[in-house]
Amino acid sequence: MIDIHCHILPGIDDGAGTLAESMAMARAAASQGIRQIIATPHHLNGTYHNPGGDILGIVESLNGKLQTEGIPVKVVPGQETRINGDIVDGLQSGDILPLNVTSGYVFIELPTNDVPRYTSQLMFDIQIAGYKPIIVHPERNRAIRENPDKLYRLVKNGALTQVTAASIVGKVGGKIQKFTNQLMEANLTHFIASDAHHVEKRGFYMREAFDIINREFGDAKVYELMENSEALLIGEPIYMDAPERVRRKKIFGLL
Repeated sequence: MIDIHCHILPGIDDGAGTLAESMAMARAAASQGIRQIIATPHHLNGTYHNPGGDILGIVESLNGKLQTEGIPVKVVPGQETRINGDIVDGLQSGDILPLNVTSGYVFIELPTNDVPRYTSQLMFDIQIAGYKPIIVHPERNRAIRENPDKLYRLVKNGALTQVTAASIVGKVGGKIQKFTNQLMEANLTHFIASDAHHVEKRGFYMREAFDIINREFGDAKVYELMENSEALLIGEPIYMDAPERVRRKKIFGLL
C-alpha cells in the first residue's frame, strides 16, 4: 500500500516533532501494510515554509534511519502547498515539488473555509504548464460542503482530488464522513491518503478506510484507488470515471 499524503518528516511542520516520532509513525504505517510514503510537509500556508531543496535532504536522511532500524517503509519527497498565484513559478524554480519529484502530480491545499475566486484559472494554468493538480482533503472545506458544485466544476475541468482516510472512517465527524461518501459516489475523488501527523492524534487509518470502501463500493473501487496511488508515484495516468454532481437528499419531498 502507498500513502501519498503524510507529515512524517521531523520538526518542519505540525507533523512529527522529532526523529523518534517519525520512526514511530513509520512503524505504525508498516503495521497498516503501507510500504511507501510520500512526505508532504506544509508549504506556504502562512506558518510553514519548506522549499523543495530542503525536503530532499531531510527525506534522504530519514530513509537512512529507516534502513538502519529495519523498518520496511520508503519515504519519497513531496509537499502540501497552500494555494497561491505563484505556484507555476514555484514549480518551475524548484521551490515547489511535484509528488515524488518527477511524477508531475502536485498537491494544492485550499483554505479551510473558502475556494478562492482564482482557483479555476490556477488549475488551468497548472495543467497548461504540464502538471496535474490534486486538491487535498476537499471534504474538509466548508465552502465545498455547502456548494459541492464548486468541486464538480474543478474536477470536470481536469483537477483531481484526494480525500482523507480519517474522514472515511468518521474520525473528523459524521457530517464530513457522509460528505466524503457522497464525493466517492459522484466520482469526485481519485485518491485515498492518510494525511497522518502523529501516531495517535492524527493517525493513518488506511486499512480501516479501505475496509469501509470495500463494504460500500466493492473490491473494484478499492483496487482502482490503490492502483491510482501506484500510478501517481511513477507519473502514469490514473483511472477516473466521469464526475457527477453530488445528489442532495430530499426530505419530505423537498430539497
